[in-house]
Amino acid sequence: AHGLACGGPDQARATLADFWQRVGVSLPPEMVQPLRAPDDVSMPPGLQLALQFTRWFSPYQLNPLDYNPLRAIIDDLFDFERIRASSPVKVFVAATRANSGRLRLFDNRTLSADALLASACLPSLQQAVTIDGEDYWDGGFSANPAIFPLIRFCRTKDILLVLLAPMEHGETPRSAEDIRQRVLNLSFNSAFLREMRLFALLRDMAGESRFLRGRLERRLLATRFHMIEAEDLLSELDASSQALAHAPFLHWLRDAGRGRAQAWLVRHGVKVGQSSSVDIRALFFA
Repeated sequence: AHGLACGGPDQARATLADFWQRVGVSLPPEMVQPLRAPDDVSMPPGLQLALQFTRWFSPYQLNPLDYNPLRAIIDDLFDFERIRASSPVKVFVAATRANSGRLRLFDNRTLSADALLASACLPSLQQAVTIDGEDYWDGGFSANPAIFPLIRFCRTKDILLVLLAPMEHGETPRSAEDIRQRVLNLSFNSAFLREMRLFALLRDMAGESRFLRGRLERRLLATRFHMIEAEDLLSELDASSQALAHAPFLHWLRDAGRGRAQAWLVRHGVKVGQSSSVDIRALFFA
């Protein structure tokens, strides 16, 4: 959104690359030093030890000054006033009210550095982000991400889902750590899966009422869903790789994502604007 507002698609790509490059060098070198290949996602001992501490101590104990390197990156890269005034695209960012679990949706008018930090606030790693006197945690607890704004507030009839986590996992976990990671992944995906099942159900109901279709029914039936995924690739990654902010690994993920996107365009690109390329009912009710 920032890049498009400032200079169009080329600037958008440059801003995105700059953001992830800065994230990729944000960890202290001693935490990622043992890593060799870009696709090496084994947890380095330094990072493993740091994450281990978060099980015994809260961020209010480990980080009493609430230092967050992501804030400096966000403040330096994004002009929120410009995004609010002239972004050519709508932006929706979700955060979860820490004391009720309810969703708060930030849009172009309310977007800020605090809103972004709130949307990415993992309570075991960062202190809650306070906005307008209320504390917020990661939006994944209530919507990961929220899909309904695209239907409620946008005119486009094509919705492209890019899955960043596998919908199917391998074997049932046996160790305590693997079970903990699986429970965390399932809890973060549950809101998205629940919302998509609801859309599928509502579309079924809208299709049954041929003569009593209101605006919502027509909108649901006209929406075309598409999906880019990398199930085989993501299912091979250890859950701990989600904490690996390491530039070579992020570059590897970027290249893999571009490859999947190109393959999707070749196979399904002609369906954009014409028909759905994924059956959400079959996918999310399976």
